[in-house]
Amino acid sequence: MSSSARSLQTRPEPMLLVVSSPSGAGKTTLTRRLMGDFDSLIFSVSYTTRPPREGERHGRDYFFVGLEVFESMVAEDRFAEHAVVHGNHYGTADTQIREAFEAGKDVLFDIDYQGGRQLKAKYPSEAVMVFVLPPSMEVLAGRLRTRATDSEETIRRRLAKAVDELGHYHAYEHLVVNDDMDTAYDELRAIYVAARCRQHRRSPVAESLIREAASSSFRRLLGEAG
Repeated sequence: MSSSARSLQTRPEPMLLVVSSPSGAGKTTLTRRLMGDFDSLIFSVSYTTRPPREGERHGRDYFFVGLEVFESMVAEDRFAEHAVVHGNHYGTADTQIREAFEAGKDVLFDIDYQGGRQLKAKYPSEAVMVFVLPPSMEVLAGRLRTRATDSEETIRRRLAKAVDELGHYHAYEHLVVNDDMDTAYDELRAIYVAARCRQHRRSPVAESLIREAASSSFRRLLGEAG
């Protein structure tokens, strides 16, 4: 990949790229792959009260905290969004978004529809909403069982929850069907790149060019060219 593709060169208004899906649809694999392709993105590390799974690391995958700590953060209004998912609490600290914006970075979210809806309400122009769909419920069930990280009872609960989650797809601007991982990734990547080119994000570049064209130095350059 060229350096221009990795940096996207210009730094217009930062973006919140919100990716949601039912558990097992593949959003985590897709978002991590996108992170590897663009250094313009910062991954939002959520706080959660659930215990870590095998291979997960505090501060990299999640900030693992107790319920008391989480509830104190809610009381202090320190979350940009928070929700209960499968009986566990998840939330994104406001400081992560502010620090990313100050650095001119985009923030990538791998969260459920409840958090996505809150982010869209709080950041209506910055949030770009993507919902990842499985090709079928049968395939979704198979994926959950294949990854072998949950009990059968938990898998059934996740499938029941998926029915509710799918009903919220209308809150998302973009739908990606993950039937083939490479095709789904190409679609997610295209959404991100295209969103960077929206007028309200690139208008600072156009306005800067207009100001430059009106400057005395540019007029002198035109005179020299003539």
